[in-house]
Amino acid sequence: LHSTLYTLHSTLSLSRSVTAPNPVMLSFVIAAILSGAASAFQPQLAPWHHAHVHAQPPPRVSPLQSSQSGGEDSDSTDVVAELDDDRRANLFQSMLRDLQIENVPLLGCDAREVHTMNAALWTTMSELSETDEAQKVCMIMEEIPMDALKAFAADYSNLLSQPRLIDELPELRRIGVSLLGKGVGPALVIETIERSAAEDLAEKKARTAVEDTLDEYRCTAALKSFVDRLVIGLEACPYTKSPELSATGLEARGVTPGPVAYRYSKSSDACAAVASFWTSVCELLSVPESDISTTLLSLPAIGPGKSPEAHARFAAVVELISRNLCLFRGDGVFGLVHFHPAYDRDQIHPADKPAFGHLPPMSFLRPMLRLNGNVEAVESLTDDELFLSNYQRRSPHTMINILRVSQLNAAVGAKSIVNLELDDGRMEKASGITLYSRNAIRLAGQGKVKLQAALDKEIDMSLKGA
Repeated sequence: LHSTLYTLHSTLSLSRSVTAPNPVMLSFVIAAILSGAASAFQPQLAPWHHAHVHAQPPPRVSPLQSSQSGGEDSDSTDVVAELDDDRRANLFQSMLRDLQIENVPLLGCDAREVHTMNAALWTTMSELSETDEAQKVCMIMEEIPMDALKAFAADYSNLLSQPRLIDELPELRRIGVSLLGKGVGPALVIETIERSAAEDLAEKKARTAVEDTLDEYRCTAALKSFVDRLVIGLEACPYTKSPELSATGLEARGVTPGPVAYRYSKSSDACAAVASFWTSVCELLSVPESDISTTLLSLPAIGPGKSPEAHARFAAVVELISRNLCLFRGDGVFGLVHFHPAYDRDQIHPADKPAFGHLPPMSFLRPMLRLNGNVEAVESLTDDELFLSNYQRRSPHTMINILRVSQLNAAVGAKSIVNLELDDGRMEKASGITLYSRNAIRLAGQGKVKLQAALDKEIDMSLKGA
């Protein structure tokens, strides 16, 4: 259990790949490649610290501070809260010893921030998810506030009870996450049941089949072609002038242009996708914008293809990622932009309300055009022509653009959020009025045949043997 199998620092320093590790053993190290930078996430903790996960014996636990909120079970939580610090510490150590007797690996993690915590948790979950055997580990995080651990466990439990999402994330059904002893100490227990049912084994086999057909070089080349054609050629983003450089033209507003980081994971597993996302977040937070301005994270095995089923899988995975980021107020630090070959805003939940990382609802487009002064376009463009607005998010494979909020604020200004009157009389908050209006008009002018032909060429470019 003392072998180190995964070092996030090495992966990011030596390769552009952020593929999740192979599940050889449960012991691994996550190095968060960070030092001395102030945390941007809530809760605010100590300065950046390297986060290591390692197997360990039960630690000498100092008296634990009482947490102030939440719990898996109110009665059990009340009992725990009534214990004094010494009794809680002793009970915590006793539970850890019991786990050791059961041969459950105890993984100590010295993460001090929620982003390194999430990287450690989701990477562990991805390792367990990759194997078919029933497994159980305990992750001890003494530097993370109990409220953060409670939030993670509670939200994951809620996720498992939501059929709309979990039906598209079947691999998560066999993974459970709970607080050790209902929160008696800073530890989470991650447990999987055996993947033995024929339908579960068939699902995994079908899902993972695409992984061996993927090539990082081809996928990245196809993505750069998409950026060059649509983001730059059609000026879908006015502050990107090259596939290699972003945030240009914002110098007067205090933003330094920097390289675009292309990151890649070929795993089809949802946990691995979330782990790769948090890996990219840790990297972005570890360097200045002059070193990495923005990250394009390719996830080509997540919802591959253009079928409705592929789109539903994509939508569920990126919602999981957005949900996990927003749970810890990360939406105040990063903006996300989601892409898929068959991107259809009408099939994103909720269809008639804003969704983090997605285009505005299609019902917003005509009111946006009207507010932007494009009266002629409001009257002349058909619904089919406005539907082509989806092509600004149709990339050759699933991809997430991770943007620094500081750059977004500089680009759109303080008055970007406005009240938008919809055609049914409702008032909704909306932003990006000028950009989305301009893009809708330009994409309508391109026409579906031209847009789809260019996209199909990029999809072919990303395939082996093409």
